[in-house]
Amino acid sequence: MTAWSERLPAYTLFAAVTSAAGLPIYIYAPTYYAETYGISLTSLGAILFALRLIDVGQDPALGWIAERLRRSKAPAVALGALLMAASMLGLFAVAPPITPALWFALMVTGLFTGFSFLSINFYAQGIAKAGPHASGHTRLATWRETGSLLGVCIAAVAPTLLMGHVGAPFSTFAWGFAAAVLLATLAMWPEWRPGGTVEPTPMRVIVSDPVARRLLILALVNATPLAVSSTLFLFFVQARLGAPGWEGPLLVLFFLAAAVSSPVWGALARARGAKATLLWAMVLAVVSFGFTFFLGRGDVWLFALICLASGATIGADLTLLPAMFARRMAAISPIGGQGFGLWALVNKLTLAFAAVALLPVLERSGFVPGADHVPAAAETMLTVLYALVPSLLKLVAIGLLVATPLEE
Repeated sequence: MTAWSERLPAYTLFAAVTSAAGLPIYIYAPTYYAETYGISLTSLGAILFALRLIDVGQDPALGWIAERLRRSKAPAVALGALLMAASMLGLFAVAPPITPALWFALMVTGLFTGFSFLSINFYAQGIAKAGPHASGHTRLATWRETGSLLGVCIAAVAPTLLMGHVGAPFSTFAWGFAAAVLLATLAMWPEWRPGGTVEPTPMRVIVSDPVARRLLILALVNATPLAVSSTLFLFFVQARLGAPGWEGPLLVLFFLAAAVSSPVWGALARARGAKATLLWAMVLAVVSFGFTFFLGRGDVWLFALICLASGATIGADLTLLPAMFARRMAAISPIGGQGFGLWALVNKLTLAFAAVALLPVLERSGFVPGADHVPAAAETMLTVLYALVPSLLKLVAIGLLVATPLEE
């Protein structure tokens, strides 16, 4: 069967849309609300952390609901898509009708609730789509994660590109996102088939499984470096490199390298094994990203090379780890809703850590977003947080992967 007959491009499009509502919003939304409405970084970090505490109960509950959707799965997904699109419009296309901090909290809550519900159903559907063989999970993951990374690329650069051409770039981006959500929802509609006779798996079966539990912990640690660098990316380019205006192109280079590398990592995993391939990619990530610590003002082209190399390693993380987890879910929890509810939770907790742990520290060092002058102490702290913290976390993730038993 061809990819088109299997409707794999629909998975690519849907992944692109859902991913556009995830990581790029953590890159742009705090900066946008800090500079536009004067909300402090500490307040924004506290809000984002509080919302992640909601996810502790919400994401497993959404997974429980996803496993019990039978013939109503397609309409339920459409409602989740509507919530996500409406929240994006409220976040960027509507002036806050109430206190900006409260409006930010409400819109981000709606956005990520819709995002979580769609992601959980989407990844769980992939278990049935891929079948029982490991190669099927890697193949589907390659199509899905390539779309996901392309969606991140587009969402990461779109506001920056629109700034010089439209009066309200973030509003235009939000309306474009809403239109893309509609198109992706229609494309995926035939894939939400009625559930079969398989009974939902109790949560205790998933969390008591040693391999599934180790993969969840690994996902938490391994995704945190990306969350840290994404949260601080705009600040690093503007303050450390002294290169305002380069944020968009550098983000695109980073995520485009990840998207282009995704099929390559998938092919290597099928030939050499997913675990060995991922280990090599993680080592490359530490080596490449470690050089960031030595960059200074004007080193844009050197940073571009680092973005290219480190972005390629992210392609391995985002392609191979979900495929490993999906394969394990196929063995112990074939419906997969609650398993990917936990997967969504641990990935969002990494962004919460970055927001609540790093933004207040950066603010206390004297850093002010958009300021013309950055104190030396603040610039040093920014560099340490951006370059050293992700490298150390990645080393911990390498140790966890080495210790995780996986069948190839």
